[in-house]
Amino acid sequence: MWATKLLACYLEGEPFKIVLEHSLHVAGYALEIADRLELAENDRLFINEAALLHDIGVCQVYAPELGLYGKKPYVMHGVLGRAILKKEGYPLHGLVCERHTGVGLTSEDIIRQKLPLPHREMCPQSLSEKIICFADLFYSKKPGSLGKRKSVAQVRKKLLPFGEEKVIVFDAWLTQFDMH
Repeated sequence: MWATKLLACYLEGEPFKIVLEHSLHVAGYALEIADRLELAENDRLFINEAALLHDIGVCQVYAPELGLYGKKPYVMHGVLGRAILKKEGYPLHGLVCERHTGVGLTSEDIIRQKLPLPHREMCPQSLSEKIICFADLFYSKKPGSLGKRKSVAQVRKKLLPFGEEKVIVFDAWLTQFDMH
């Protein structure tokens, strides 16, 4: 598939294997949700492609635990991924990259946390973006835990330090995607 080949243009070796395995799990779960919602085939295709590419921006970040030695902080991988995919001719896939962190980042989050990101809204807007963002919350890129799906309680616990409003968004998605 072209998305996997594009990912391989930016990552290689162990980092490629980690990101690909993580992304395959995210894509699989996102497609389960798409099936549950009876989405059209073109939506399913986009979800699969964008889920495979959502972490492409890690190729430029410093995360030695993943074998990544770029110059940028990890929190930037979404905006970096958006820039890569825009340059490659996939701007809608790039929006998924930028908007998938947590349940999304508001400009207020970025300013309050003093994140090295542009001061703009980076929250999922389309149903496809929300589904991929949601599915990503359940899988880690931590070696040894790649295929382990987190429980709803574990996801809530991880989101809570970022504010109760993040858990509220997550819970709304649980209901929207009929995942209770």
